[in-house]
Amino acid sequence: MHELSITENLLELALKHARSAGANRITDLHLVIGQLSSFVDDSIQFYWDAISQGTIAEGARLHFRRTRAECLCHSCGQRAELTPDFTCPYCGSPALQVLTGDEFYLESIEVDFPPIPESEET
Repeated sequence: MHELSITENLLELALKHARSAGANRITDLHLVIGQLSSFVDDSIQFYWDAISQGTIAEGARLHFRRTRAECLCHSCGQRAELTPDFTCPYCGSPALQVLTGDEFYLESIEVDFPPIPESEET
C-alpha cells in the first residue's frame, strides 16, 4: 500500500515540473529503484494508471531501472555487491555498510510542448 503514497508524490512532482516548464503533456517518466527497495514496479504502474487519469500525465509511460545493492566492508575495506547472506564476499564479515541499492527517485521526465503558433515562428 505504500506504493500509493509514493506514486501520489511522484505524480505531484512530475506535474509541478512539467507545468513550470510550460509542457502540455507528460509522456514518459524514468524511475530508479534500488534492489533493496520494497517498491513493486507493477503496483506503482497500477496506481499511476489510476491517479494520473484526467491530468496531463495520463497515459505517460513509466520506465523502471533497478540498481544493485553495493556495500562497504568495515572489516577489510572492500566494496562489493551485497550478497544474499549479507556478508562480505571477500572476508565473510557481516560488518557491512550499504552504499547503494535503497534508492528511489525520479531520474527524468519527458514532456510535449504546445505547438508554436505560426505567427510566432521566426
